[in-house]
Amino acid sequence: MKPLLSLSAALAFSTLMMTSAMAEPPKPDVKALITEAVIKDIQGFLKNDIVTVAIDAQNKRLSKLTQAEIDAADKQWVEEREADDKPLIAATLSNPLSVYLNRIQGRSLGLYAEIFIMDQNGLNVGQSSITKDFWQGDEDKFQKTFQVSKDAIFIDEAEWDDEAKIWRAQVNFTLTDPSGATPIGAATVELNLTELARRASS
Repeated sequence: MKPLLSLSAALAFSTLMMTSAMAEPPKPDVKALITEAVIKDIQGFLKNDIVTVAIDAQNKRLSKLTQAEIDAADKQWVEEREADDKPLIAATLSNPLSVYLNRIQGRSLGLYAEIFIMDQNGLNVGQSSITKDFWQGDEDKFQKTFQVSKDAIFIDEAEWDDEAKIWRAQVNFTLTDPSGATPIGAATVELNLTELARRASS
């Protein structure tokens, strides 16, 4: 009796099934997934004193930066990503705020893909992992939060991460001083929408 599939055909079918399983799934409904409860959970860990203290300290230390100095710091960060010596990146990733954010990301068990905090200049203060750049001031995550209002929230479009095979979306917030009256910086929390959808359906 002949086998139903030859070895080569079976391998081809297996490869096809694996490719299909890893193909980009339909784009999720961001507004339906990122509920008020999800927002409140994020705001809860962003209200920690370590966040406001770290931002306030950097705002005071870098209060008189020129745009040229900001651009230079951003350029240094990008160059350090490819270099063996990473003084700016190392200093940022080892500070108390970054350690705190890294723990939050770890405890989320895959829900938070990335978290970073910006000062009044749009420069990173702390982050859970290495970001592509150091200055976010020219991006919507900063311009549609800190530059809009003290309570602004901007949810970006979902993006497919082909490497991790997940949908992601960034939720961005203006951060204020403890009184809630004065904007001091901004925060970006990148959500694993694939994991969020799994949890919502379980």
